[in-house]
This record gives sequence, C-alpha cells and structure tokens, in this order.
Amino acid sequence: MTTLLEYLYLCYMINLEWYRTFNAIYQQGNMTRAALDLQISQPNVSLHLAALENHVGGKLFERVPKGLIPTELGKHLYTQITEAVQKLESVEINYSKSGLKLTSTIHLGTPYEYFYTEMTRKISHSASNIITIFGTTKELMNLLEKGDLDFVVATQKGSNNNITYEPLFKESFIIVGSPHIDFPAFTESLKNEVINDAEEWLLDQEWFAYSSDLAFIRRFWKVNFNKRPLIKPKYVIPDLNYIIKALSLGNGITVVADYLAKEFLADGRIVKIWDGVVPSVNELYLAYDKTKVSTLKVDEMKRLIL
Repeated sequence: MTTLLEYLYLCYMINLEWYRTFNAIYQQGNMTRAALDLQISQPNVSLHLAALENHVGGKLFERVPKGLIPTELGKHLYTQITEAVQKLESVEINYSKSGLKLTSTIHLGTPYEYFYTEMTRKISHSASNIITIFGTTKELMNLLEKGDLDFVVATQKGSNNNITYEPLFKESFIIVGSPHIDFPAFTESLKNEVINDAEEWLLDQEWFAYSSDLAFIRRFWKVNFNKRPLIKPKYVIPDLNYIIKALSLGNGITVVADYLAKEFLADGRIVKIWDGVVPSVNELYLAYDKTKVSTLKVDEMKRLIL
C-alpha cells in the first residue's frame, strides 16, 4: 500500500508553494496570519490550500469560530512535510539576494609547521571559508593535481606545466640550541677557521631531528661541510615546532628554518648557534592549477598569504 508521503513524491508536478502555504496555515491556525507570514495575499493562500486539498483528495482543515484546526489528514501531512519545508526555506534565505552572501570555499594544503607559525594569525582575515589539510609537499601536490585542493604551500617546484608557483619567501636553515648551551669553543673554532674542530663540537652534541634520515640536517651539512653528517639523533620528533619547544625547555641542538624559530629566538627561549658559512636557503611557493581555480580565489589567497 502506497503511503501518503510516497504518493506525494510520485506526484512530482505538485507546486511546492502549496506545501509552504499549508505549513504556514497549520502553524498560524489562521488564513490571515498565514498570508502575513508568507507575504502573499489571503486569496492566494485560499487558492493554494484548495489546490492541495484537491490534490490529496481530502480536507486538511476544519473551520471553527477562532480559525482553522487540522483534520487527521492534515495532521498526518504536516508531520511528513514540515521539516522538509523548513530546510527549503533555510536554503532560500541563504541564497537569496537579500539573505546571506554566498561564501566561496578554499581547500588549502600546507605543511603543519608553516600553518602553525604563519597562517594562524592570518586565517581569520579570509573572506572565504578555508578547509585545511596538512602533509608533505609531495602528498599535497598529488592532491592538488587531482583537483582535491585549490592551493598548496609548497617547499619545491614540480614539473606539471599547469601548476603556477607564486614565490612566498625564502627560508634559511640555521643551527639553534637550548638557551643554556655553552658554545664558546665552537665560536672560537669558527673564528680561527678550524672547521674540523667546529664540526667535531657539533657532532658531540645531543641532536633533535625531524626524521631518522636527517632531513634538513643533511642538507645543511652538505652545503657547509660538503659531506653527510655522522649524526645519530637522540630524539626524532616529526614536528619542527615541537622540536623548538623541546629545545627551549631542555637540552640539545637542531637545524631548523629561521622563520619557525624567530619568536623563540627573539625572547631568548632558544639561541642561534650558527647560520653556516654558506647560507642553506629554500624558497616556499603558493602553488595552484591555473586551469582549475578561479581568479577570485587566487586573488583572495594572495591577499591573505602574500
């Protein structure tokens, strides 16, 4: 046996305004108040109700001295449609010119450390909704190329010709350490250009590393000592912000991007030990697929990040 709701769904040509009018009459209990609520004339309210009653094959309200009361059929119909009508009215308000302005959504991929240090103070200034995903540049660029992300803060360029890379800034890798670390011997070795002694002092320290393959440390060593570092890190923590905080509260050294450490360096919670003889520099980019993202979104992200 077909239920009333199934019957109404099958009658897909029905005017949804009839349901809206019925819902208002039911809630107001009066034609005049329903007309005011809907901002239409009372004759139109009567026409909508008559059409709906004809369509469902029965009376939906009984007239009483104080207005209208629903019949059993009216009560049944109301329980079936009132939630759907409310949802449709909500959608109408959100999308109407006089309602809330439709806000765009930006899907952003970024390294966690960059977001924590740079984006947390900027994101609330965005005019768009922002959905953020954390990951490595390789992981995030794969999502960008598949269309799952609009923008990526990338630490290197790829080979896809459709991807545009807007330069953000250059990060310099430096060696930093705990505030109480004693390094005059290291400084003296550098001053006397005894680079081997300086390296030995570094190798003797307790090292924090981002990963066991010595990411960042290996690059810094190659630039400044022209070799791989013979370091076995005591602590491996896959988050540079936590490494910096651990250094400020404990003992040890690490290689980290300067922009991540600037606040801790400024107030003396950690100390800079060495910039390197040759700066170890890397550029960050705002990456996006120019064939998939709108100019409006690009302008929004540039205003926000650049």
